[in-house]
Amino acid sequence: MNRLTSVSDSLGISFSSQQSLQTAPPRRDVRRPALRDVDEGIALFAPMHYERNYAYPLLVWLHDDHGNERQLRQVMPHLSMRNFVAAGVRASAPSRQQRHGYVWRQSAEAVRQAAELVREAIDEASERYHVHADRVFVVGHRNGGTMALRLALRFPEWFAGAVSLCGPMPQGDSPLARVNDARHTPLLMASANESRFYDQAQVVADLRLLHSAGFSLALRHYPGDCDLTTEMLADVNRWVMQRICPSAQPTE
Repeated sequence: MNRLTSVSDSLGISFSSQQSLQTAPPRRDVRRPALRDVDEGIALFAPMHYERNYAYPLLVWLHDDHGNERQLRQVMPHLSMRNFVAAGVRASAPSRQQRHGYVWRQSAEAVRQAAELVREAIDEASERYHVHADRVFVVGHRNGGTMALRLALRFPEWFAGAVSLCGPMPQGDSPLARVNDARHTPLLMASANESRFYDQAQVVADLRLLHSAGFSLALRHYPGDCDLTTEMLADVNRWVMQRICPSAQPTE
């Protein structure tokens, strides 16, 4: 395992080589996940060998800008096909760059719409599948990660944890207004050493802010830029499963 010499020495971060999600070859032993579109802007995923009597953790996936809720199809084979029920949620603003793509805005109205759709996704997944109400995690990439943090900080009672993959802390509209309630929500954040979207100075500033506010925070730092990678998703699986059962070895 390699170690960064710039930020990693001061923050205790290490990284390993990884594949870009866009170029990673599909594993032969993994079937293509079936998604169920349940409403405009929501897609649901059921794990392999779904057991009705087991209360599954729920992952709410927030795509990066210019994607949509159906990115869940590419994400789950590299995260876990067995451990979770999952819901993909679409951003509210249409992309001007990508047909069928959507972007996250940080205006008060856009955040309200995102919160409504995420709440609807949680409720819909819980109605269709056996979901553990105290094991709901919100995970996002880049601007989706920023929205994941904003929603977890604003509605900590909804979530058992939040993951932001290369998404900086939200700005504006008092993201830490409920800090006394939210500081017990575990957070996982990821950054990349060549990222211009989320540079190292901003990473350090965000860490200082969250640590000073009393949050339980883990950081993963990767080589390259902020493209979504199989290693990032494997780390999400491990981190979430450790929150659920610290002594368990996570399965794929």
